[in-house]
Amino acid sequence: MLTIAGVGPGNPKYLTIDVSERIKNAEKIIAFGRVGKSIELIRNDYIVVTRVDEIINLLDNRKDTLLLASGDPCFYGIVDYIKKNAITINEVLPGLSSFQYMMAKLQKSWQNAEFISLHGRDEDLSIAKDNCLTITLIDKNNKPSYISKELYKLGIKGTMYVGFNLSYRDEKIISENIGEEIEDYSSLGVVVIENEMD
Repeated sequence: MLTIAGVGPGNPKYLTIDVSERIKNAEKIIAFGRVGKSIELIRNDYIVVTRVDEIINLLDNRKDTLLLASGDPCFYGIVDYIKKNAITINEVLPGLSSFQYMMAKLQKSWQNAEFISLHGRDEDLSIAKDNCLTITLIDKNNKPSYISKELYKLGIKGTMYVGFNLSYRDEKIISENIGEEIEDYSSLGVVVIENEMD
């Protein structure tokens, strides 16, 4: 049986009590490197994967398997990939997403936000043109400085808040005007775009 659990933004103190208990008691745990590192105070006998397609070969119907995902597994997460491969999921346990963590740090509400994931995906940044608030997940190819310049080319004015390594010791949150050069501290981050709409 397969359970998919969200481990939150990275720091183990943001694990839910339920997920923490499941990690302690799981027969088999599969995790990506960064995710696995976040649970090592609880357990270190997990199987490390580096690519999503490796997961399928590691699943075994005879063992209760806990697949760990960063953030929340249903928010641009692993759940869709597993379902597309016709694998039965017994249960999904939620986790705190990095964007939720970021918005709490900024003390900003996000219920009317538009969401974009540029984390391993290509999406159209022009979506931000029609929205006051757009929350974007980034990766090593879609860095904040690139996003800043692209938004500026689209004629969008306003502020970008960038959170790097959220919840970790080296967390950094900065604010810059759209169009400004932004130093890329890490490929692990969230960009919040506040569009100054007329």
